[in-house]
Amino acid sequence: MAPEFEMAPGLTPELELELDLQIALLQPENFALPAQVDFERWVTAALEGQMQEAQLTIRLVEGGESAALNTQYRDKAGPTNVLSFPFEAPADVPLPLLGDLIICAPLVVDEATAQGKTQRAHWAHLVVHGVLHLRGYDHIDDADALEMEDLERKIMAYLGFDDPYKDEGAA
Repeated sequence: MAPEFEMAPGLTPELELELDLQIALLQPENFALPAQVDFERWVTAALEGQMQEAQLTIRLVEGGESAALNTQYRDKAGPTNVLSFPFEAPADVPLPLLGDLIICAPLVVDEATAQGKTQRAHWAHLVVHGVLHLRGYDHIDDADALEMEDLERKIMAYLGFDDPYKDEGAA
């Protein structure tokens, strides 16, 4: 995994993407949800140069579903902004399936407000962050966190967004 991002501005990457966007919200009209094409652009940017073909699911959920999954799979109480479930195919069965992202829509709204960001910027950041997890990046230790955050900054800048960590100091 090279922590580089060299996509030229305006370049359309050569990636065949199949994105299953699931909106599991009781009242989706209460959220400023990005369009399918936005999610596709953000995923594509986070996958630049990594593969020719990719399939993944992004599921937008309420706090209850996020909390249940967070407890079941991470043994942590309460909802979380994004959960990543990478798919690992057997070595002899090459599949373009990356995995699933679960994003808690109410937390996107709350966090964007608390962090002084637009909801659109926070949606983009959580998608990029989640896709990087699907690619194998993590932020468990400081060195890995710095590598992942640097790549997130580069991708977000390419997408036209501010540094998602700018107000966190040396996050």
